[in-house]
Amino acid sequence: MSSSVSTVLPVGAGYGVVVGIGFFFTAVMIGISMLQNRYTNFSTRTSEEFNTASRSIKPGLIAAGIVSAWTWAATLLQSSTVAYTYGVAGPFWYAAGATVQILMFSILACKTKMNAPRCHTFLEIIQVRYGSLAHCVFIFFALVTNILVGSQLLLGGSAVVTTLTGMNVYAAIFLIPLGVVAYVLMGGLRATFLCDYSHTLILMVIILYFMFQVYAQNSLIGSPAEMYNLLKKAANLRPVAGNQDGSYLTLKSNNALIFGVIQLCSGSGTVFLDQAYWQRAIASRPTTAVRAYILGGLAWFAIPFGFATTLGLAAVALTDNPAFPTYPNAPTADQISAGLASAFSSSTLLGKNGAVALLITLFMAVTSCASAELIAVSSILTFDIYKTYVKPTATPANLIFMAHVNVAVFGMTMAIFAIIWHVVGIDLGWLFLVMGLLIGGAVFPAAFAVTWKKQSRAGAIAGAVCGLVAGLTAWLAEAYVYYGELTLASTGSNYATLAGNLAAIMTGLIVSVVVSLIKPDNYDWSTTRAINIEHALHGVEPEKARRHESRTPGTAHDSVTKSSDDDTPSPASPVMPPAGIPDEKHVAAGRRRSSIRIDEERQMSMDAAMEDDPSRLRSAFKLACIASFVLPFIMDFLIPIPMFLSHYIFSEKFFTAWVVISFIWVFSSAIISVVLPIWETRGFFKQLFTEIMADLRGRKQVS
Repeated sequence: MSSSVSTVLPVGAGYGVVVGIGFFFTAVMIGISMLQNRYTNFSTRTSEEFNTASRSIKPGLIAAGIVSAWTWAATLLQSSTVAYTYGVAGPFWYAAGATVQILMFSILACKTKMNAPRCHTFLEIIQVRYGSLAHCVFIFFALVTNILVGSQLLLGGSAVVTTLTGMNVYAAIFLIPLGVVAYVLMGGLRATFLCDYSHTLILMVIILYFMFQVYAQNSLIGSPAEMYNLLKKAANLRPVAGNQDGSYLTLKSNNALIFGVIQLCSGSGTVFLDQAYWQRAIASRPTTAVRAYILGGLAWFAIPFGFATTLGLAAVALTDNPAFPTYPNAPTADQISAGLASAFSSSTLLGKNGAVALLITLFMAVTSCASAELIAVSSILTFDIYKTYVKPTATPANLIFMAHVNVAVFGMTMAIFAIIWHVVGIDLGWLFLVMGLLIGGAVFPAAFAVTWKKQSRAGAIAGAVCGLVAGLTAWLAEAYVYYGELTLASTGSNYATLAGNLAAIMTGLIVSVVVSLIKPDNYDWSTTRAINIEHALHGVEPEKARRHESRTPGTAHDSVTKSSDDDTPSPASPVMPPAGIPDEKHVAAGRRRSSIRIDEERQMSMDAAMEDDPSRLRSAFKLACIASFVLPFIMDFLIPIPMFLSHYIFSEKFFTAWVVISFIWVFSSAIISVVLPIWETRGFFKQLFTEIMADLRGRKQVS
């Protein structure tokens, strides 16, 4: 980074946000976990609840979790980078290229509920269906995916924190995950969903704040018309190579189209091979998994599209303004590749307020996604390595202990890898483009493992391995042939990474299909449907039934006793009313006390019936298929390709409409990911408040 760029905020602000907010959410987790353990059927001291949220999350909260998990540091930083580099085409292709995978994952979410309803990880399905060799191969690809995603979060986040505050980059890399590890340990997956929700709420508010400032209020721009004029001026001074007439105001951008294809390939790997997305499918209720992923995909589209159309384009428009941090020079290629375009524009527009807002936004994005990665890797290490190969007889107490240990281990691991990337000179842009070619080969074999009964073990393994080899070969060969050398610059170029990404994902698809068709399997899914069935038949469900039958009115703190050595709550003994409380009041309090649990048990009975009859999910599967093909066709072909082929350059009115649409989409996204979860859980919180008040009144009368 250029030494001419001074920090906007003091170092203390960086430490305050990174450490203070992280431990604030840890305190929130402790409170949520206490309420959850006290008033609901779900105890965070059980491995099932810690890793899968007891498979009972409703679609609004799942959608908010998807938005949160898919909002990386790169979502905000790299989308602004491509906006600065390619103009309006950059944010569109970033959003359109990465929404497809979420929509298509709705098919996998539905198939998982149909074919392996009780699994903890997608790797359990592969192990049961294909055996240990395939299991180990896909564990490798899954962990590579999580390490790349996690270290990328810290790499991009630390770069912006350092730029805005001057905080030591290595301190930022280690301290950012510290608070996340702490609050994940406190609450597990369910409480992480609630923190994800709060992160998404803050994120949406700040994005809307930036949009209002840039397009309606701030004196440096203040309207779409002024932004349009500034972008036209910028095109005259710094025309964009590969864009129609060098304009920032066109979808006729060759390099943006190439980036969109790379995004499509890379994003497929980081969704289909990331346990965090499978975890949300596993945690959701069977009837609502598909709806949650469709809503989540549509809501997420607005974040990079709206954010980068605002701050990314603002960086282009203000580069020649004396208030811009690098003035009179334009930002260097390294600064832009590191994701600093949005940092420069926010501080130019709003000074310290803008820097603080961006810092908080970025921290929310990094920590919410990091929490998803921590739980995901913890599940893989606990169930697919520890329980499968180290200690098959592990008790629930062993599993929850290892889950906690593995959260801390991966928090340290992704920080170490982020430091390695920083030391060798790899930035966010390079890692983002290269990531897909390393994991793309396993995308279709992993998807076929749960959707195609004819894929064979040989086809799955060969597709993944051959895809990796083909991706690496095409990447390095293209970089050397096109540029004559192998350097970070040549290997991070669009053409080299495009070749590698396409070779990896297409080779994986072709090899898997061809090898499987030579000697096809005819799998009937019976063994995957039996995953963990002994736990369902002999553990949780009968225990819940016994607890429900034996529950007698008692004090709030005695009516249900949780056991840390078993994976299920144990029924409490009958408790006599304490002295001084009339029996009728005590019975009424007990009835109020049990209302949440009764409702939870009713929902779980419905879900269990759905799992036992997968044919009842066929309508959801049809919806997933329709949404997964129609919506991507509109986003990735029907809208952009005609404008690309016509070489259309936006008029002022068209650009104004484009900005208005981005605002409407962000606002609609806020409704989906912020308002919908509140509406869905309004009854629960009403019951919870009633029971807490009854509990407090009971305690007061006892005292």
